[in-house]
Amino acid sequence: MSRGKSSDETLIEMDRTGEENNGFHASSDKETLQPENAEADKQQQSKDSVYFRDGVRRIDFILSYIDDKDGEKKQDRRKEFEANLQKIGLELETEDKSESEDGRTYFLKIHVPWEVLATYADVLKIKVPFKANDIPDKKEVPLSWLCTPYRLPEHVMQPEPDYFTATFDKSKIDFFLIEDKETFFPPSTRSRIVYYILSRCSYSKEDKDKKGIKRLLNNGTYVAAFPLHDCRYWTKSIDANCESERYALYKYWARFSSFYKEQPLNLVRKYYGEKIGIYFAWLGFYTEMLSYAAVVGLLCFIYGLATFDENVWSKEICNETIGGQIIMCPLCDKKCGYWKLSTTCSSSWQSYLFDNTATLFFAIFMGIWVTLFLEFWKRRQARLEYEWDLVDMEEEQQQMQLRPEYEIKCTHRRLNQVTQISLIFACIIAVIVYRLAVFAAFAGIMKDSPTNNMDLIGNLITPQFATSVTASCLNFIIIMVLNFLYEHVAIKITDMEVPRTHVEYENKLTVKMFLFQFVNYYSSCFYVAFFKGKFVGYPGDYSYMFGKWRNEECEPGGCLIELTTQLVIVMVGKQVWGNIQEALVPWLRNWWVSRSARSHPESLYSRWEQDHDLQSFSQLGLFYEYLEMVIQFGFITLFVASFPLAPLLALMNNILEVRVDAWKFTTQFRRPVAAKAHSIGVWDEILNMIAVFSVVTNAFIVAFTSDMIPRLVYKYAYHLDTESTMEGYINNSLSVFNISEIPEKNRPEDGENPDWFYSSNITTCRYRDYRYPPGHEKQYTYTMQFWHIFAAKFAFIIIMEHVVFVVKFFVAWLIPDVPSDVEARTKRERYLIQEYLHNYELEKLKIQLSQNQNGPSIEPCTCPDADAMSVKLEVSSDCLT
Repeated sequence: MSRGKSSDETLIEMDRTGEENNGFHASSDKETLQPENAEADKQQQSKDSVYFRDGVRRIDFILSYIDDKDGEKKQDRRKEFEANLQKIGLELETEDKSESEDGRTYFLKIHVPWEVLATYADVLKIKVPFKANDIPDKKEVPLSWLCTPYRLPEHVMQPEPDYFTATFDKSKIDFFLIEDKETFFPPSTRSRIVYYILSRCSYSKEDKDKKGIKRLLNNGTYVAAFPLHDCRYWTKSIDANCESERYALYKYWARFSSFYKEQPLNLVRKYYGEKIGIYFAWLGFYTEMLSYAAVVGLLCFIYGLATFDENVWSKEICNETIGGQIIMCPLCDKKCGYWKLSTTCSSSWQSYLFDNTATLFFAIFMGIWVTLFLEFWKRRQARLEYEWDLVDMEEEQQQMQLRPEYEIKCTHRRLNQVTQISLIFACIIAVIVYRLAVFAAFAGIMKDSPTNNMDLIGNLITPQFATSVTASCLNFIIIMVLNFLYEHVAIKITDMEVPRTHVEYENKLTVKMFLFQFVNYYSSCFYVAFFKGKFVGYPGDYSYMFGKWRNEECEPGGCLIELTTQLVIVMVGKQVWGNIQEALVPWLRNWWVSRSARSHPESLYSRWEQDHDLQSFSQLGLFYEYLEMVIQFGFITLFVASFPLAPLLALMNNILEVRVDAWKFTTQFRRPVAAKAHSIGVWDEILNMIAVFSVVTNAFIVAFTSDMIPRLVYKYAYHLDTESTMEGYINNSLSVFNISEIPEKNRPEDGENPDWFYSSNITTCRYRDYRYPPGHEKQYTYTMQFWHIFAAKFAFIIIMEHVVFVVKFFVAWLIPDVPSDVEARTKRERYLIQEYLHNYELEKLKIQLSQNQNGPSIEPCTCPDADAMSVKLEVSSDCLT
């Protein structure tokens, strides 16, 4: 390891300032001058090399740091830390700051020799191949040639042969298929082993509890820690020993032109590890299943278009002799005047597109779809567990890997989660108050608006529409602001709890973050779906929020169209904003960081410097990817009855999301440390919870937000003619109130009423409810029809929930979690592994007995390097405890 300034640095500086006109170039590892024809090799190596200067030892990890003016304490930490790494057996090599583009950054290259790899592969229970898999593959799928356009080359889909694997055991080293010790463990496994060591190595002589690279990064001792990408993403490495897997991933996976192709999941798993591989497998499967829901949702929307002319109640609203003669009571106090029902003609037609018979069918379909999605994912996950050697993954080993932060004591005051949640509800109430206050303002402003005279726009831009859209946009802005706040709150709370392991930390954070996001994203939709228009009162006795703002009413067409508007704005806005954050922001940051390198020849821009200038992939990076998709999953399941096109919008987003995430991982982020995972973890439970909850919410949306139940009750029970039709429904669904009985505080101010109101002798107005008319002995109380509709709504909810849940449970029972062929292959492989191990031990015992009979006595189970390794393990133990 070289720390001092070597004599060749002057030559390097001369080379960078263009003063190397003598035809020689400085070597980075020895103080000699090389001929000019060797300059190209040196320059090419600096771009692509992932090896030490000797060209033999592979760089398994990079640490970078900058010398500060007051960095004596940091130097002492680095010195002790690096000395302990060398005691463990790691090999280090330093690139001086004069070799870097900024002239400030040191790069510490780390190589793991075979002995250390073997020791920690045993500790981490890493599975390695011991025999080629001789179980016959399943037969070819009929008509598989139809999928040829979507296929990728075989060497990309299957980057390595299929082997029987077993947990690595250093004492049985000749049992495994080790052709070359340097390539036996892939780079992802090597970096995982290094990070395990770095996370547990001490950096203080006085306090052995001070340890771990993460704490060194937090206190600025090191600037970055990361494994290297194996090449530039747009071209293969010139080194024949380099795999150039990054280039293959970019070519076949990370470009949007490949959006219709299958994902090379085995290559993703090999390069990034099982945890990231499982995420992309889940995202791809989710996107595939969305295509079926999108098609059905599109068909339901087309049904609404096709049956447009059958919408009798909208025709009545738009008819000047019916809707044009119905005078409606004011929708707000003072600033709202009397209005004609025909002004809601456009919104009524729009509402029918999403509030028709197909809505009920689609709500039931989505309840079954979500079950099929979760059950088939379990099967897909089980197959991946088998193919990726995760079936017998040791959860205990994951639990044993304690977080380095676990020993840090909590010194800050714990935040109150109830208080934090209350802030979300305060913002929700603020948006509701905004809606109540602004509606009156819009009603006054738009009464004399020039747009009223425009045929198309005048019918569309109404106070209700303007209030709904602006409130939805405001709500989306508040959601984005609160997201930023509550991410930090959830992380802070989880950090204060000091979870023992990484798995426990992620699970705790996941639950907290999802609860925050659940309330934040869905609360406004719940308000519109289940509260708006439900507690209004009637003209003589309106209900008020805080005694000041009159509660909102739904239009005669219902609140469903407003729920649709809210859902579209929040869902689409989140997806657009998410793609900007995921793609544009990292690209701009990388462009800004690497701008200095563009002023230098590319040949001087080393592999580690290129990766150093990329964005760091945080430990919670994958957590945010899951969170984004699970929130989307909630939108398309919890409220899908109000917007059948939601799965189609999600599908279009996810087709882009897969490639954006792939592009981001491959081109914009440093290579993350590989990690193992056999499932999507606690997200599976969250998805199941949403699936169950979605059945309830959609049943309530159809019953209470949609007008389907009142229309059906009228059609089959209250229509006066012998034939069941919807004629007269609008008149039947509106109650009558005597204008003279409206209290003074509810009456419109002078000049707020339209001119036609004063030119006519109008004594009554209508409102949306089922109450007895004035003059009746039970005037203004609920009619029997109201209670019939109320009972029908609850009966529908009970029936729909039971039907969907019975089907869900039957489907879940019918579909086994593990495919039969996977279960059979797993059992056979376990048997074969035991058989091979038994034969190996038996053969080893025969050799030992033979040696004892024919030669000097040899104690069993004694390795030639046992004493040396005992010393090595003792040192390792001291460093890692």
